[in-house]
Amino acid sequence: MSAVATELLVHYSLRRRTLVPGIHAYSRRAPPLYLNCTRRPLSAGPSLSSFELKAPKALTLRASASTDTAAVVESDVVFSETFSLKRPVKVEGKITIRLVNGKDEENWQLIVGCSLPGKWVLHWGVKYIGDVGRCSEWDQPPPEMRPPGSIAIKVDYAIESPLEKSSTLEGESFYEVKIDFNTNNSITAINFVLKDEDSGSWYQHRGRDFKVPLTEYRHDDGNVVGAKKGFGIWPGAFGQLSNMLLKSEGAENKMDFTSCESKAPPQQNSRLEGFYEEHPIVRETLVDNSVTVSVTQCPETAKNLLYIETDLPGDVIVHWGVCKDKGRKWELPEQPYPSETKVFKNKALRTLLQRKEGGTCSSGSFTLDVGLTAFVFALKLNENTWLNNMGKDFYIPLSSSRVLNKEHSQSHSANKTKESSTAYTDGIINEIRNLVSDIASEKSRKTKIKEAQESILQEIEKLAAEAYSIFRSAIPTFTEEEVSEAEVLKPSVKIASGTGSGFEVVCQGFNWESHKSGRWYMELHQKAAELSSLGFTVVWLPPPTESVSPEGYMPKDLYNLNSRYGSIDELKSLVKRFHEVGIMVLGDAVLNHRCAHYKNQNGIWNIFGGRLNWDDRAVVADDPHFQGRGNKSSGDNFHAAPNIDHSQEFVRKDLKEWLCWLRQEIGYDGWRLDFVRGFWGGYVKDYIDASEPYFAVGEYWDSLNYTYGEMDHNQDAHRQRIVDWINATNGCAGAFDVTTKGILHSALERYEYWRLSDEKGKPPGVVGWWPSRAVTFIENHDTGSTQGHWRFPGGKEMQGYAYILTHPGTPTVFYDHIFSDYQSELSKLISVRTRNKIHCRSIVKVMKAERDVYAAIIDEKVAMKIGPGYYEPQTGPQKWSLATEGKDYKVWEAS
Repeated sequence: MSAVATELLVHYSLRRRTLVPGIHAYSRRAPPLYLNCTRRPLSAGPSLSSFELKAPKALTLRASASTDTAAVVESDVVFSETFSLKRPVKVEGKITIRLVNGKDEENWQLIVGCSLPGKWVLHWGVKYIGDVGRCSEWDQPPPEMRPPGSIAIKVDYAIESPLEKSSTLEGESFYEVKIDFNTNNSITAINFVLKDEDSGSWYQHRGRDFKVPLTEYRHDDGNVVGAKKGFGIWPGAFGQLSNMLLKSEGAENKMDFTSCESKAPPQQNSRLEGFYEEHPIVRETLVDNSVTVSVTQCPETAKNLLYIETDLPGDVIVHWGVCKDKGRKWELPEQPYPSETKVFKNKALRTLLQRKEGGTCSSGSFTLDVGLTAFVFALKLNENTWLNNMGKDFYIPLSSSRVLNKEHSQSHSANKTKESSTAYTDGIINEIRNLVSDIASEKSRKTKIKEAQESILQEIEKLAAEAYSIFRSAIPTFTEEEVSEAEVLKPSVKIASGTGSGFEVVCQGFNWESHKSGRWYMELHQKAAELSSLGFTVVWLPPPTESVSPEGYMPKDLYNLNSRYGSIDELKSLVKRFHEVGIMVLGDAVLNHRCAHYKNQNGIWNIFGGRLNWDDRAVVADDPHFQGRGNKSSGDNFHAAPNIDHSQEFVRKDLKEWLCWLRQEIGYDGWRLDFVRGFWGGYVKDYIDASEPYFAVGEYWDSLNYTYGEMDHNQDAHRQRIVDWINATNGCAGAFDVTTKGILHSALERYEYWRLSDEKGKPPGVVGWWPSRAVTFIENHDTGSTQGHWRFPGGKEMQGYAYILTHPGTPTVFYDHIFSDYQSELSKLISVRTRNKIHCRSIVKVMKAERDVYAAIIDEKVAMKIGPGYYEPQTGPQKWSLATEGKDYKVWEAS
């Protein structure tokens, strides 16, 4: 037989289409094709291992050898699937800001507009004369300033006003909102950000809120607009102002994260001037595309033929490799490679897909050995746009035995969930039975300990509630651990990783200004013995890492522990000293965000250096400020720095290694976790399981519920959100009880002590629902200190401490209060708590909750009251002696 190449014209008919090069999807269980071939000589040369579509029902196979007989070719489609792709597309526009004089010099109008179509909302607030604290502090504007359709989002914080469509900009569609105000009021500035309701994205000014000053302003405020005011009277129609437009500055500006210094009230007689500014805005939208992949196995050639087709526009590069075993490690296959293929760093291949003539699709064929396990790839559109399979590489099995049956997979998953749920419920039932047995054994003993019995009954109540919740959801809610009498009476017992023993008293060992000395670790070193003598068992230290902001909450290189608080050696020495005096140490771990070292080609800071040299895949995709290529955030974004995508496996691996390194190298015993609203609590469980801390607490900060400016009595929704986060961690971390702090504010400030009892007569905060996970506090570096974000009612701090230091939960005392005139009173309260073994699960009986007094008895050992009203514990069989007292509070002990 001659070696002249022939062209086999194959005519076939299928009820469904088989996915081979040039032909679309077909069932994976395609029958073998028996092809009747006719022979036609070809004039040229080399063979091509590809099919080519000639007609709707014709396949052409170019073979390297001729045959005089009809050929029979068998093919086996082992994989065929179409994947959805979401491609980011950027649209440029502008935000316009105008300050316009009204009828007279007292009445003005601020107009904020956007040139991009969409559902835009202005999220805004005001600043009044005499406000102190950080520049970002907002207040609610007066009702007369609010445009129609405005909604109060946080009653004491901000307003959201919709932008309405207009045609004021040279006939183009435009969106604007107008805010009217009078200069006779006490407002010094209007702060705002622009929110895209469709995508949930926020647009700021240089990473911070827009700030429109209405009086004198600080020239070093990087977020001030209208700083180039040059005219006092609005000269005419909008279209005639092109020669006066003031473009936003393009020069780099470093963000100032330090707190604003307290200044004298601005002068009200300064002349207000109108202005107009434009700021660029880039909106990212997602466009639907798809990629189809098929694998056909040819037994005769012992090859797999993989075909990729996509409707993505432009040049599409397949960045690919193969897997040779069950692991997902990328490797290079044997040559030859397809045309337009380049080797990338000896780790992967890059193949340019070929554009189809007259169409919008690209496609490519890949011939692979049968022995390979999988084909792995991602699609590259340009240097900054990569597309993958929902955050992971595309993984295409190359063996029919590995083809995933989706129905079977879903069924198996459902059964597994059901089995897991059943097993979990059975576990709860067994726990309840054990607890009932404990009660029975307690009753059989001559000496009965009431506290232990009540604790057991509480556990049954929690477990029963949890069992009921399974009927509503397959995801378990919280579980309080079984607590035996021995555990209740023995402070040294550690129940589980991250939850401590239940007898902790925490000291926050810094304030907002602590970094300024440059030797805070050494200063605290000298106070370790004093803190121990006061009764503290845990100290919370500030963030230890190199940081853009001196306070440490904008971390950069996580492994660089030379910070404004001191050196790594000074930190080690401090931790060692605390251990010597019997105090555990918590590290402040900022895991939600991280400041980048380098810019990408668009000038965006999202490339990291140091030991954890992540790229923009580590940044969430739904924060437009940082152009991340990760997945969408699992929580709320913190817009001042790149938000880390914890769904990425390499990110979690690196962070777990870092936390373990901190435990071993520095000696931390646990964690205070910053801004945990920014990522799912399930990731926290992963970090806790890896680092095994003694104690862990998350900062889940949320606004309480208000109606018409008044705090609601029922704050169940607020504490439920905190409990939901704790539950997402599987209960392995506590959370700061923001609910209790907020209720204490209103109760003490407004003489509404009735607020301190919920509808069931229990404490109204997280401490009333899940006390072993509630970390109570009245002040910290954010709320108090020089920031003063949410300062506790002045002069009533000791009432707050009388409450949290006698109640269940884990109390935290702020550094500024410890080293103040309150120290003696705090020492006495901590002594009462320690002496009576009050712990995180202690039993509270609310005795009074009235307008001017709240009173409770805890564990039948301690009685307390706060408020100016009268209360004395009854002297029946139980006799009480006064242990300590102060302004509007008293605490008694059972004799």
